[in-house]
Amino acid sequence: MTQPSPDLDATSWLQAWQQGLSQGHTQFGALMRNALEAAPFDARGKAQMDFALRQVLDAMNPANSLATNPEAMQAALDSGGASLLEGARLFLADVAKGRISMSDDEAFEVGRNVATSPGSVVFENELMQLVQYTPSTAKVHKRPLVIVPPCINKFYILDLQPGNSLVAYAVEQGHTVFLVSWRNVSAEQGHLDWDDYVEQGVLRALDVARSIARADKVNTLGFCIGGTLLGSALAVAAARGETPAASVTLLTAMLDFSDTGELGLMVDEAMVAAREATIGRRGLLKGRELATVFAALRANDLIWPYVVNGYLKGRAPPAFDLLYWNGDDTNLPGPMYCWYLRNTYLENRLRVPGGTVQCGVPVDLSRIDAPAFVYASRDDHIVPWKTAYAGTRLLGGDTRFVLGASGHIAGVINPPAKKKRNHWVGDLASDAGAWLDGAQSIDGSWWPAWSDWLATHAGAKVAARRALGSADFPVIEPAPGRYVKAKAA
Repeated sequence: MTQPSPDLDATSWLQAWQQGLSQGHTQFGALMRNALEAAPFDARGKAQMDFALRQVLDAMNPANSLATNPEAMQAALDSGGASLLEGARLFLADVAKGRISMSDDEAFEVGRNVATSPGSVVFENELMQLVQYTPSTAKVHKRPLVIVPPCINKFYILDLQPGNSLVAYAVEQGHTVFLVSWRNVSAEQGHLDWDDYVEQGVLRALDVARSIARADKVNTLGFCIGGTLLGSALAVAAARGETPAASVTLLTAMLDFSDTGELGLMVDEAMVAAREATIGRRGLLKGRELATVFAALRANDLIWPYVVNGYLKGRAPPAFDLLYWNGDDTNLPGPMYCWYLRNTYLENRLRVPGGTVQCGVPVDLSRIDAPAFVYASRDDHIVPWKTAYAGTRLLGGDTRFVLGASGHIAGVINPPAKKKRNHWVGDLASDAGAWLDGAQSIDGSWWPAWSDWLATHAGAKVAARRALGSADFPVIEPAPGRYVKAKAA
């Protein structure tokens, strides 16, 4: 490692020293990875060890320590130590919260400046509220759109602010939009299982929306695990001889769990069995635990920058709606979570016809014969895009696949007005690689392509009804409702 010259001034000396340490850190990382590559582990074992090694190397980065970060040291000198005092205050505040702050939590409030699309809650049960949004066009399609968001996060990632709201966009396109707002469960709901989420969550939402809209069928959209739940629910309906969906949209969702990326490295028989023994019959998986796992997948984006800027430099994070949402944790019932882990990540049984029994019937995804629009994000670290593509082979209806640029969230939340990124379209091929080879790249958001496709399955236009709900399902409270505002305990 190069030694800094003694003729440098203090700041330059610190920078040169840090540069030398950084070079040493890089060389040490390369040495450790070479040793791992030569170690006698199988592919999965090496991948697990590589993930663990990356966490250690990230933590050891000289920039993440006060003594070896010249910018933090200079800030302390320039402020007479005030930056260190502020960093200590921010650290203690985060200890009290139980998490690292990524955004100014005081800048946002659900229902005030996020999740603001007008509407009403028209149904609720122990598990979810169903929100119906107010139409913004004189006429709407006869068939409504029912959105099933992930239950591991709050729904308002789809309705952050008017300029980047998928909900508002769908309403503007003339759709009557219903959305499931999952409950942030507490100990009282710790008995709920996967079948409850399918029956009392998704299928109940479809029935209520169809009744209120007086429609023969509904269009459906599932995001992330919401897509897995939607696929399960529609397969259950098919097994019962029912076809409630006119179309299916799946956004960054897995039906085939053959390759689950780095998340899958954390799931094995011992881990699942331990979960089943502790919370498999009753209990909670705390949202904070899930959030920590997801952050670890991208520690250099979601952990260390906030440690350095906050604790070392004394800079509070700025207001950012997406990161505020990311810190709004959601609990899951233990039985539901354990069923999901075993039957998807561990055993990949959902893709097998009859491989799971849900709500008392064997599930076969190929019996879902509704047309499908399957979207994936090319740089998704949670749902690898090739895994999302594999799901197209399981569905029974005519299926279209679209690939967007960027990651799990930024790829999905890409409003056309921003004129950002690109997406790829093409006919289905034998595998994901062949599909991409033949796909066409198109500038801008994928939303318009989805909107055009959805309109062909949404039915004729009818006069929009300004009154929400119905005699059977009267308005309960204004959107976004109580459930989404509940904080994880």
